[in-house]
Amino acid sequence: MSSLSTLSLPLPSLRMQALQAGPSNGPLVLLLHGFPESSESWREVLPVLGEAGFRAVAPDLRGYGGTDRPKSGYDIDTLARDIQQLARYLQPDRAAHVVGHDWGGAIAFHLAAWHPQTVDRLVAVNAPHMEVMVRNLRNPAQLLRSSYMLYFQLPWLPERRLSKNGGAAVARLIRRALVNPARVPEERLARYAENFSRPEAVSAALAYYRHALRGLLLQRGPRRSPRIRAPFRLIWGKEDAALGIELTQGLEPWFEHPPEVRYLPGVGHFAPLEAPEQVAALILEHLTVSPGAAAPR
Repeated sequence: MSSLSTLSLPLPSLRMQALQAGPSNGPLVLLLHGFPESSESWREVLPVLGEAGFRAVAPDLRGYGGTDRPKSGYDIDTLARDIQQLARYLQPDRAAHVVGHDWGGAIAFHLAAWHPQTVDRLVAVNAPHMEVMVRNLRNPAQLLRSSYMLYFQLPWLPERRLSKNGGAAVARLIRRALVNPARVPEERLARYAENFSRPEAVSAALAYYRHALRGLLLQRGPRRSPRIRAPFRLIWGKEDAALGIELTQGLEPWFEHPPEVRYLPGVGHFAPLEAPEQVAALILEHLTVSPGAAAPR
């Protein structure tokens, strides 16, 4: 199995830390984590992709883990430009495959829509397309599931609660979202807790939500997302307690190729952590099967 190494990457916008597996000359796959995680969420997926000949790189996103934590730049445009710079730094002459979970998925969608030359193939894992998410916020059930986003708008209180006792609340948050907690050992969750043990790290992660809501409230007129050119696959843990299954439907208007959806029964929101072998297999299948070719469901 391909071993992991740590990269420190001096991008124009910030210094980014990442985990890497696979040959340095292999096709580039960028794996973007969600909240409240880090590159660690892809630790078991990276070697599988590396063994298949891909250069698999999972960065700590802006403000997370070993990546710089500037006080600004947590809007979706800047977050997507970070990944565009990462792709150019690692592989200047070719588009990258991009995989994103949760917030990483939101960034991947935005990158593929507004910077299409950067993305070859696109995979999202339990991450809804933003247009579909906004539409479904009119649904009372999804609005209730997303109420934590409103709590994150409060000043200082979320930082205090999430960083208390060495970030223990973060480990509990992830564990409660797992369908089968026995699949994930405590030491894996301890790494996420440690990252959130500092209030400034929590503030950076919550800035994603705060800028997103502010952007929606201040937006003047519609900003319709361009159709995504990259062949797309959505991988979805069916027992996601935060995101309803209806968010996997009605995707066609936002993609030039028919979007594919693959469901994981008995898996929750944190699918890369809870079912890494299944997630890795479905990513590999999408990256290696010709667009439009029949693939087993």
